Amino acid sequence: MTEETQTLDALGLLCPLPVLKARKRLKSMAPGAVLRLLADDPAAVVDVPHFCAEAGHVLIGQEDAVDHQIYLIRRAE
Repeated sequence: MTEETQTLDALGLLCPLPVLKARKRLKSMAPGAVLRLLADDPAAVVDVPHFCAEAGHVLIGQEDAVDHQIYLIRRAE
């Protein structure tokens, strides 16, 4: 498993764009790599975990920053 981490800044984007951009970025990443997704869309709190569960990716972390959320997603093997 690789420790590669990429950051995707989805700040200012509304549903469904943060998840769509995350899906596109994850497709280009190696299996096991980690995507750090920054989002301030209120719907992302529901959308990102649902997307991970449906696509087989692992949501390994979720935290609140001052004005946005940070999601750590490990790409499916």
